[in-house]
Amino acid sequence: MSNPLEAIHLLEDKLKNLLSNYEFLKEENQVLLQNNAELQVLLQEKEKQLEKQQKEYALLKVAKTIEGSNESTRETKLKINTLVREIDKCISLLNT
Repeated sequence: MSNPLEAIHLLEDKLKNLLSNYEFLKEENQVLLQNNAELQVLLQEKEKQLEKQQKEYALLKVAKTIEGSNESTRETKLKINTLVREIDKCISLLNT
């Protein structure tokens, strides 16, 4: 760096390069944030769908055992007992 003018030009070039990189990374960050938000929404939808499917599966298992299938009668009896207890709790809460 023999002269200060050269140093200033070099500094200007580096600053322009840094600003260019900053703008690029800023735009890339916006895109990634948008993608992340979209994926979060999709994940929530899939979790709701999974929960719904699990409930349907549990109801199907109960229905199958009520039909007379001997495979999971114990599970069905336990589920029915749990439901009856929950109903009893609700009734007692309504009575108070």
